Amino acid sequence: MNDLTMKIKQLIFSEAGRYIIVGGCTTLFSTLVYSILVYLCSMEVNLSNFISVIAGILFAYVTNKLFVFNSHCETLVQLYLEFSKFVGARLVTMVVEVGGVYVLYSLLSVDKLVSKLATQVIVIIGNYFISKFLVFTQNKK
Repeated sequence: MNDLTMKIKQLIFSEAGRYIIVGGCTTLFSTLVYSILVYLCSMEVNLSNFISVIAGILFAYVTNKLFVFNSHCETLVQLYLEFSKFVGARLVTMVVEVGGVYVLYSLLSVDKLVSKLATQVIVIIGNYFISKFLVFTQNKK
């Protein structure tokens, strides 16, 4: 196995690599839920988006807990506190994302796709560090 292959393998199996993979799966899951609700169930777009975001947050919590940060809660209180911190953090970064797009696009006239992608980078990095250092901190397996 050459050095590049070894480094790629190490990245994929690292915590950050698992976070990126799980994030991609979360995005796919949320998009799938949204698409099913809009196209198959003919649900209103904004309601479908809201439900898909909630589904995405729940999916992200479970997958981050189990596969990225290997968190285990001994009691329901620990689980509740961990889940509450996770959801609270996601709500904060959602405000950052919405506010960032507004500032970049509406106030600074940055291209709408560039605005969205720029805020996504900030949100993804922020979510990783918030999850690592604030949410999944004490209950490692």
